Amino acid sequence: MKLTISIVKGDGKFIGSIKEIPAVITEGSSKQEVMENLKDALELYLEDLKEEEDPGDIIERERLIFSYVDQEE
Repeated sequence: MKLTISIVKGDGKFIGSIKEIPAVITEGSSKQEVMENLKDALELYLEDLKEEEDPGDIIERERLIFSYVDQEE
């Protein structure tokens, strides 16, 4: 699964979001801080989903590895 991360500069802060999961949004004072905050926010979002899921619906589980690639470099 690939996720699209957007980071924009706002009033002295960077704001990050995940296109495919609009509920995951955060901010930070640098792009790196936003990436760390997005990772934390995504983990919390997924934990909440896990608590709500019905174990009978699970077909397969896969571990998601979250990494950051700077598209500007």
